[in-house]
Amino acid sequence: MDRVRKLTGAEPLLAKGFTGKGITAAILDSGIYPHPDLKERIVDFRDFLNGRTGCYDDYGHGTHVAGILAGNGKLSRGRYRGIAPECRLLPVKVLDRRGNGSRQDVLRGIEFVISTRERYHTRILNISVGTLAEGKDDEELIQAVEDAWDAGLIVVAAAGNMGPRKESITSPGSSRKIITVGASDDEQIEAFPRKGRILTGYSGRGPTCACIVKPELTAPGTGIVSCSSRYAFTRQGYTVKSGTSMSTPVVSGAAALLLSLHPEFSNLDVKMRMHESTVDLKLPGSRQGWGFLRIDRLLR
Repeated sequence: MDRVRKLTGAEPLLAKGFTGKGITAAILDSGIYPHPDLKERIVDFRDFLNGRTGCYDDYGHGTHVAGILAGNGKLSRGRYRGIAPECRLLPVKVLDRRGNGSRQDVLRGIEFVISTRERYHTRILNISVGTLAEGKDDEELIQAVEDAWDAGLIVVAAAGNMGPRKESITSPGSSRKIITVGASDDEQIEAFPRKGRILTGYSGRGPTCACIVKPELTAPGTGIVSCSSRYAFTRQGYTVKSGTSMSTPVVSGAAALLLSLHPEFSNLDVKMRMHESTVDLKLPGSRQGWGFLRIDRLLR
């Protein structure tokens, strides 16, 4: 995360008081482990798979995403601090221990975030989850995230890891309304041994099946160090993961910083401000969208 903060220009901003304080971000994912970097700011936890009330993450993906967005670096003495280290978190578990989830659970999770947004003062919905149907977008998921957007939430979703072929943006990232995030460094995956099933050029490419230009922008997503859900068993507080799932909370964290500075901003204000804060990587628009998000420009 120290590398991500430097690349995006976020590193000097902490000293200026930009921490995301007062903002709540919901994370639709595999749950969350009450990691030392996160546990003090978890406002609630909802489990749509097993109905458990205590925080847990049996896959590890959600905890890693949460650390990128809002880890305070307590365990690493600040080295692996997230983008918005004082942002509050509302984890919603919709993925199982293998990282799989049903459409119905995802829809229920989105509905829960919409219905409780005033209770928890939720402003951001991070969705590092996606599906790619053959030849068409998932209309139910797209409608759900657009309902969340229309309710005032800043919805940030992953472009997916099905690149480099065109029309590989996953749903709900294929929605025309929300902010979809690709990985700026997906060609570097070979440099990281824990690449798993992800291949070089993995970041989802537009246009969508409905000919919508996507993604909106990109952020680092390869070889990202963040919080581990296995801390209780291994005492190793951090792990490395790659994918647009990791790029997405960088942008969600940036939104939290901007909202803490301008709480009056609407989701459209945030989206337009991000458009103005990108750097052209000289890549096709189907890969980079507007470009690479510079958080220092966003808060200038």
